[in-house]
Amino acid sequence: MSIAHFINSNYSKDVLGEDFEQCTLDLKDDYEGKVLATLVRRKSKIPTFKAVLYVHGFNDYFFQKELAKRFNAKGYNFYALDLRKYGRSLLKHQKMNNVRSLLEYDEEIERSLDIIRSEENKQVILMGHSTGGLILTYYAGRNLHSEKFQGVICNSPFYSFNLNSIERKLGIPMLSFIGKHKPDLLISSGFTKLYGYSLHQKKFGEWEYSLTWKPHKIPKVNLGFINAIHKAQKQVHHHTTIDVPMLILHSSRSIYTREWVNDMQKGDAVLNINDIHKYGKALEGDITLCTIKDGMHDLILSPLPVREEAYKQIFLWIELQYGK
Repeated sequence: MSIAHFINSNYSKDVLGEDFEQCTLDLKDDYEGKVLATLVRRKSKIPTFKAVLYVHGFNDYFFQKELAKRFNAKGYNFYALDLRKYGRSLLKHQKMNNVRSLLEYDEEIERSLDIIRSEENKQVILMGHSTGGLILTYYAGRNLHSEKFQGVICNSPFYSFNLNSIERKLGIPMLSFIGKHKPDLLISSGFTKLYGYSLHQKKFGEWEYSLTWKPHKIPKVNLGFINAIHKAQKQVHHHTTIDVPMLILHSSRSIYTREWVNDMQKGDAVLNINDIHKYGKALEGDITLCTIKDGMHDLILSPLPVREEAYKQIFLWIELQYGK
């Protein structure tokens, strides 16, 4: 398919308003039928050839307007991808997040990057949160010498399941094996409602977003999805080189609790930050690791003083790597 096809992609007003636009990417049918993804755009008012492509996490979609505006103010056109079977892209016949390999996401990532380049963006930074960070690390490691992106930023990437050693060494490989052969079997996601409570305005947080697209109670996941994550994580752990500058940010501590405590908003309540540091450090390439004191799992949804520090570190790194 030619670049001309992408140039003709039609943008319409996005649900976020405030100069956010979206276009629908029609993708190849899969085992559930019709598939699409959604590219959201907010252009900088500063003339620029620079852009960011953001990929959300698990049980997530793009709603982080402040993030887009911060990049716009720094002279970056901002794009965000709602992956297949998430958020804007979820269709009635689909099971949320149901993929059998993270390679499936290559189609919408490639399509998005081609659109971004067709819109005269020559310097593109990939940015992913949590599962999105894993997806982009896996993607970048398989696309060395690409001209389509020049850097990667990961916000609390999902490099390992937050489980005890027995569950990780025995449980996840067993579930992954079963998922390879019986991908539609369901299992509890294992996530608590409390993380959602720490974010949403109707509970203890400051953010407004769709509880349909990002529910507090997470539906069961397919074992095929577990297999997809496990396979990508194994690759990241042992065999991945990144040939563009990469920044990995994570909190200073993890939070473990089964009841609401205010510390939910002072640490990563989803992942083990030691895993992020360990496996981020194991990557080959120009890798910068950065700890954000008291950061939440999504660092840019942390309380204002904390997320200001995250933004500061992100833009300092960008200036160091690419100049102003």
